[in-house]
Amino acid sequence: MNRQRPTARRSTLVRTLHDVGLAAWFGGSLMGAVGLNGASGHVQDPTDRLPVAAAGWARWAPLQGAAIGAHLLGGAVLLHRNKGRAAAQAGVRANTTAKLALTGAALLATARTGALGAKTTTVGSVPTRTGVVPVAATPGDVATLLHQLRVWQWAPPVLTGAVIALTSQQGELQKPDQITRGLARTLLTRARR
Repeated sequence: MNRQRPTARRSTLVRTLHDVGLAAWFGGSLMGAVGLNGASGHVQDPTDRLPVAAAGWARWAPLQGAAIGAHLLGGAVLLHRNKGRAAAQAGVRANTTAKLALTGAALLATARTGALGAKTTTVGSVPTRTGVVPVAATPGDVATLLHQLRVWQWAPPVLTGAVIALTSQQGELQKPDQITRGLARTLLTRARR
């Protein structure tokens, strides 16, 4: 039997970690902002709305942490395995740099929303419209906290959504014709120096 040896190692597991982790990070943060925080407004007692939203986020936090970890691990292995292509193929380096910057920003935004959310667990029973919207009877410091959280809650899904778009572009850059063009552009650029 004549078996051909693959020229490159398959990365199915690490791509899965990267992609599923990113999908869970994006989807969980979007669902929390839209679904969980919005649905907390349907809790009958206005003083229970904030604790219900905070409890939901607390239940999700360990899974989100695992998703982020899976994404980062998968991404690090993929970056290591593709470092030659990233250096040699025009377009890949810019895409990779943008993905790294956006991932870093998403990590910071997720940490910020987590820190703000953790503060909501210490305010006690105060009336709110939802888990992120105060009412007139909400104490001033809590209202300020909720206003910040209401804005920050959108940063993780926006940033991770942008990483998803760049990941899609990265897949397009792996097509044979794109590799050929990218390598040719790199060679021409280096020859002109």
